[in-house]
Amino acid sequence: METRIEKIKQQLQSQGYKLTPQREATVRVLLENEQDHLSAEDVFMLVKDKAPEIGLATVYRTLELLSELHVLEKMNFGDGVARYDLRDDNSRHHHHHLICVQCGAVDEIMEDWLGPFEERLETEFNFQVLDHRLDFQGICYRCTERGKPASLDKSH
Repeated sequence: METRIEKIKQQLQSQGYKLTPQREATVRVLLENEQDHLSAEDVFMLVKDKAPEIGLATVYRTLELLSELHVLEKMNFGDGVARYDLRDDNSRHHHHHLICVQCGAVDEIMEDWLGPFEERLETEFNFQVLDHRLDFQGICYRCTERGKPASLDKSH
């Protein structure tokens, strides 16, 4: 964790920002809950435990700054709530998501299966892909195993 915090500190410094104690508390919460796709309010509630003096506006500003600096990716899974995901240092692209339309679970696909498609885009359209994100909406294995009725409208 300390290595990633140091890297984020360097990213901030390279853009003229400091890793303030409030920003560090926010980054630590994001690292500790990396698999959870936290909303700003979720982050605030968890940061408040570590730094009781921090305000919601400070957390929002920190999340926006980290998003602008590409430390975080700001996402919306169709529920109108912005969620934040740390970008993976080892991956050229962001990972992808499986979003359950019944229970709201979000699972991740860490592999990048779109390499051949990107090559085709470059060859056929002379288009250089810098990044992409792919979200699949459907019924997760948990809901399927519980036998929840699936009301799928495939007209989208």
